Amino acid sequence: MPCAFDLAHYGELLDAARVGGYRWAFFDREPEPGDLFLRHDVDMSLEAMLALAELEAERGVGATYFLMTRSQFYNLDSRDGPPAIARLRELGHRVGLHAVAPDTALDERFDPVVAWHTPDAETMSEPIAGAVNPYAPPWFDRERYRSDSNQQWRGGCPHEQLAAGVYDWLQLLIHPEIWVFPGATMRDTMLALIDAEREVMLRKMADNRVDLSGEGSTEPPGSAGAGSAGAEAGI
Repeated sequence: MPCAFDLAHYGELLDAARVGGYRWAFFDREPEPGDLFLRHDVDMSLEAMLALAELEAERGVGATYFLMTRSQFYNLDSRDGPPAIARLRELGHRVGLHAVAPDTALDERFDPVVAWHTPDAETMSEPIAGAVNPYAPPWFDRERYRSDSNQQWRGGCPHEQLAAGVYDWLQLLIHPEIWVFPGATMRDTMLALIDAEREVMLRKMADNRVDLSGEGSTEPPGSAGAGSAGAEAGI
């Protein structure tokens, strides 16, 4: 099968794991033979995250989604954040913190598991007080770890090995935006994400009563036709 970075092949990866006899595991216990720790670092897009989460739930797959509280691309405290987390839980997934060093502060939104964002190789496997670190033993072993970072498999696409049950257990890191947005290269995929985000931003602007007609208002500030309390106040 072609190893494209798209939802069709992602579904084939999940199916290969099923054929290989793996079970979906979470970071609340140590690895056992047959475990597949499916992990998602959500770096850029809650929309891509939910698309992947829905696909997984249709196949009975459980994953751990790591979300950022200091992201430059999304805001968990926005109108979209709490419903997105709630939907992950409804679908049977777990929610961890995708932390920017040195901040590992957990709150009620997260399970006690913390994965670093762009970690320093020298310190990434150090213990984290009060939480599991997926980059630390016993969950992290380079022979039992595969990542799609920057749309490049470390050690090659693992679908054949999964189907054959080659790994006694595996931690598999998948970034949702790489699979949801089309592109033959990381640059192409990120440009597709930007195009999609443009439509999302326009929707959010409309939800916030931003005038997108391009015509401008002919009403004087404070007039009854201004459309919102803020507009009526001239702000």
